[in-house]
Amino acid sequence: MTATSTTTLAFADNDALLAVRFLLELTSLACFGIWAWRRTPAPWRWILVIALPVAVGLAWGTFTVPDDPSRGDPGSVDTPGPLRLLLELAVFFGAVAALHWAGLRRAARWLLMVMVAYQLLAYDRIGWLLSH
Repeated sequence: MTATSTTTLAFADNDALLAVRFLLELTSLACFGIWAWRRTPAPWRWILVIALPVAVGLAWGTFTVPDDPSRGDPGSVDTPGPLRLLLELAVFFGAVAALHWAGLRRAARWLLMVMVAYQLLAYDRIGWLLSH
């Protein structure tokens, strides 16, 4: 972690917001599993309930921006910041869509509000990603 990246991400890199981000990551994976359970017929349901969240989690952990201060371990594929931002938005807001398509529209609306609030609070991370 360089001094420049630490000062650039002063707010998004604090422990409380990182904990919220981690919970949102886990919530997103669960939402994809819920969608698979509610929308996929048996016997594929069991496979997709496991495979979809695992695939999303692998993409999340594999495609990382070099020197990202919010990442504990380096990823195996260096990814440009704007592309990583697209991945993060696809996972976070894809989870909202998954809940909506699973028929859980009220939960989807609440999650959408939380996801938007997180993105607003993490504005400095978005700027950092766009500049890397």
